[in-house]
Amino acid sequence: MAEKKTSKKASARKKPAIRKKPAAKKPAAKKPAGKKPSGNKGASKRRGAKKSTSRNRAGQMSDDTEELVIVPVRNMILFPGVVLPLMLGRERSVIAVRAAVAEEREIGLLLQRDEREETPGPDDLYQVGTVGDIMRYWTAPDGRHQAICQGQSRFEVVEFVATDPVLIARVRRIEEVERPSRALEARFVALKARAQEVLAMAQGTPEDLEQAVQGIESPAMLADLVATFLDMPASEKQELLETFDLKKRLDRLLEALGEAHAVLELSMKIRQDTKETLDSAQREYYLREQLRQIQRELGEGDDVVSEIQELRERVDELDLTEDAEREVRRELRRLERTPEQAAEHSMLRTWLEVFTELPWNERSRDLVDLDRAQEVLDADHHGLEKVKRRIIEFLAVKKLNPEGQGPTLCLVGPPGVGKTSLGQSVARATGREFVRISLGGTHDESEIRGHRRTYVGAMPGKIIEGLRKAKTRNPVFLLDEIDKLGQGMHGDPASALLEVLDPAQNGTFQDNYLGVPFDLSEVLFIATANVEERIPHPLHDRMDVIRLAGYTEEEKLSIAKEHLFARQRAAAGLKASQLRISVAGLKEIISSYTREAGVRELERKIAAVCRHAATKFASRRRKLMSIGPDEVREILGPERREHEVADRTAQPGVATGLAWTPVGGEILFIEAAASPGKGELRLTGQLGDVMKESAYAAMTLIRTRAAALGIDAEMLAKSDVHMHIPAGAVPKDGPSAGVAITVALVSLFTGRRVRSTVAMTGEISLRGRVLPVGGLKEKTLAALAAGIKTVLLPAKNMADLIELPESASSKLTFQPLETIDEALEAALEPAKSAGAKKVTGPSSRARKASGSKATQPRS
Repeated sequence: MAEKKTSKKASARKKPAIRKKPAAKKPAAKKPAGKKPSGNKGASKRRGAKKSTSRNRAGQMSDDTEELVIVPVRNMILFPGVVLPLMLGRERSVIAVRAAVAEEREIGLLLQRDEREETPGPDDLYQVGTVGDIMRYWTAPDGRHQAICQGQSRFEVVEFVATDPVLIARVRRIEEVERPSRALEARFVALKARAQEVLAMAQGTPEDLEQAVQGIESPAMLADLVATFLDMPASEKQELLETFDLKKRLDRLLEALGEAHAVLELSMKIRQDTKETLDSAQREYYLREQLRQIQRELGEGDDVVSEIQELRERVDELDLTEDAEREVRRELRRLERTPEQAAEHSMLRTWLEVFTELPWNERSRDLVDLDRAQEVLDADHHGLEKVKRRIIEFLAVKKLNPEGQGPTLCLVGPPGVGKTSLGQSVARATGREFVRISLGGTHDESEIRGHRRTYVGAMPGKIIEGLRKAKTRNPVFLLDEIDKLGQGMHGDPASALLEVLDPAQNGTFQDNYLGVPFDLSEVLFIATANVEERIPHPLHDRMDVIRLAGYTEEEKLSIAKEHLFARQRAAAGLKASQLRISVAGLKEIISSYTREAGVRELERKIAAVCRHAATKFASRRRKLMSIGPDEVREILGPERREHEVADRTAQPGVATGLAWTPVGGEILFIEAAASPGKGELRLTGQLGDVMKESAYAAMTLIRTRAAALGIDAEMLAKSDVHMHIPAGAVPKDGPSAGVAITVALVSLFTGRRVRSTVAMTGEISLRGRVLPVGGLKEKTLAALAAGIKTVLLPAKNMADLIELPESASSKLTFQPLETIDEALEAALEPAKSAGAKKVTGPSSRARKASGSKATQPRS
């Protein structure tokens, strides 16, 4: 085919300017016999041009030239008088053919010297080609462009006059000159007879081709037709096209037909030798053996044989189980019997390559040195002592019992706290290879287990592919973001991971593509997740969960000084002698520009400071740049965090709660307001069902204990309460806001303000009991960052304070709560100092701004 690569539609492109040939062309004047035609000096000097002396003996060049649009073709030659299809894939070829069709012009077909060249220029093309007439052009439903072209005459390029958007050349046509002679007639008769013999012996030859050969009376036309259907390389056909001497062309075709005749005779002999023993079950084998014999006689197929031999040698070196050995030997025998041209050959070869590249007997040497492992973990991560201790315990068990199958570790924590890098540190400490696969968004079971080989484009799953790249059967395998597994119409990937992570099953893990069991028991699996509750329960049951909390400001400061600043300074191309940042500057970034449990945002802010400094030094600054708090504010702009706790709790009805999020702890303001009504409760702020239930429980608790709390029950019945939790676009849910909601409501109806330095967490029951909650460390760190001094928490959560670092626990006061009465006493200011009536309306400033007077119920 002329083109293999499809291209975009070019209908909207501007048509190339094609210079039309003269309206009336004078016939070429015949030159006296024996004289050389003048030719074209420039064309004779170009590569591939034929000298004019040979043309006088075989063909006559026209004195006139014309301009043709040139279409480069690959692996095909169109001879004069022959009709062939053209497959157009390149954009320039499509433009050229469309322009020729639109202007009813002929085109010039030139073979390119290197078929891999996508945009051939004048030097990449032969100089002799064929003038073609486009008989039909159309676009197939699949977008491919096709044309039917009939060869008219040979031509030789005089010069190229344009190369963009299409190739346009000035050419001179070469007219065939047939001088009858006995020698020419003899060659013509011999060629026709040999061509009929070859067509008769060849299988699947169209009848009209044999009739066409029989009816041709012109030696030149016969030569061009035989050259078209003869199986030979395009470069040899180009030589025939450039052979203008008709006798030489006929001699070359007789020689080629003789070779084809010998091959066909050998094929017939093979068929005769195997015909007696042939039956229906052996037919496929016979056809393949026939092709193999032909390849041997022609000296072809050596590469395939050597490739199969190489695969066999690689299989011999593997230490395989009995089932795996039997399967791979069977597939090797199938590959030997399958011809290279068959689609199954490529599939079998790819499967064998994957099979032999797997680490069936390759292991990394386990270097379980606990002291070295501790050094690596301390060098890579600041803090996280509990997590490091658990990893060291895990490695100690591996050292004492190498054959034991311990549980899979699962690191759970907010983003940016070092879960992925902990897995890399474990691999470095043990001397194993490290493989990471991301499970976020994985919704197809085949991504874990692979596809069956019968499917087009089948490939192994992520587990087997990871081991193939690691080239060892005992790497550290990190399953990142296991809590973000999806589930689609093609199966549940979480279910496929059960066999991978279960020590009792992964010794015989079977990938669908591989088809044989592979032992995963020596792989050290480590999983990571942000939200523990989102991990599928069957997977959670097979893993040992290690929880990572966020960093304190002191820990972030140490990480920034020891790791982040040096890394970002080097990334910006700066040296220590050019840029320094003070401790106060780092503290300013941490306290005013970041609000996270990890250190990713902190590293981005430090990177922004380093880029600012790099800009200065790129502008010829030479003096050392020192960054302090003032410079930080100048570079990073206004502060992103607002310490507004005191302002928000300055009036009754506002309490400060503590919340847990997947990215760390947060403070949560709970606001309540009352208005005359029927005692209804309205909730806003994107609250979940659990938080709504906490609000209803708090309201019921206040109504049942109104007298003890000093609240008028009649006023409660005639007041509608609107409770709002700001940042309404952010969904909020969870069972830990009951205490804060109750305190906010009691503050509203008693007129006692909530202390601005107090934050609280805990759930309540209808009897007023304070129930324990989770995420205490993250909530406490959020309170510390917001300037809170006292944290009210359930008494049953006091044991969790041991997880807090000393730098955080020493700055906070923790008050345990058994009942809601204790929470109210600790959170609310005394009634004498409240400075306001029990239920107050809007402040004078608020009334002035709104332009209306709101009447609030009073106790």
